Amino acid sequence: MAQGCLRCLKYTMCVANFLCFLSGIAVLSFGIYMKMTFHLEALTPSLTQFAVDNLLVFSGIVITAVSFLGFLGALRENRCLLLTFFLVLFVLMLLELTAASLLLVYDTQIGVWVQKDLRDGLDRAKDSANNTTVVSEWDLLQEEFQCCGINNHTDWGNQVPKSCCLKTCSIPQPPFKKEGCLEVTKRWFEENFLIIGICVILICIIEVLGMCFAMTLFCHISKSGLGYKL
Repeated sequence: MAQGCLRCLKYTMCVANFLCFLSGIAVLSFGIYMKMTFHLEALTPSLTQFAVDNLLVFSGIVITAVSFLGFLGALRENRCLLLTFFLVLFVLMLLELTAASLLLVYDTQIGVWVQKDLRDGLDRAKDSANNTTVVSEWDLLQEEFQCCGINNHTDWGNQVPKSCCLKTCSIPQPPFKKEGCLEVTKRWFEENFLIIGICVILICIIEVLGMCFAMTLFCHISKSGLGYKL
């Protein structure tokens, strides 16, 4: 009975890690696609390393590597790989909880930092009127969130782009979108805060389950003398 349960645990861990491996490849592929299609550094020049595309690429690499480690460790009943898998998951969970805590504690300072970087990106866009890449990324943001500038259209000065117009820019004094992109994006994060929090909790639960499965299998292999030894 115990052997059957442990065998079921082993193959459950293999299947779960294989699915995570496929998910990691999908996230990595989407991150590379975004990196090649969009140039988000035009919006926040100093925060380029924290852009969505870079975060997706990094997350995809981590998910793929860790899940492959867990899959191989469970399939081969390798204690060294299982222990490494457990420690990596534990470190990742600590880093995620630390990052979440810092975001909650220093949310005001982070908001000021993002606002300053957006200002630098907008100034760069105004100075690079001939650089279609820089301007098009701001157009994408303003059309997607129905906003204009950082606070309002006056941030663009005399170079207000067409994406700021409510309907058409053909008339002499076209009506512009009243809300700034900073306030709109902050409200979007606040509205989706519950979903983001649930996703973080689910990720932590999956990591805890992965650590429990890995340690259970590790202890069984140690007691029975099966598998590869350390």
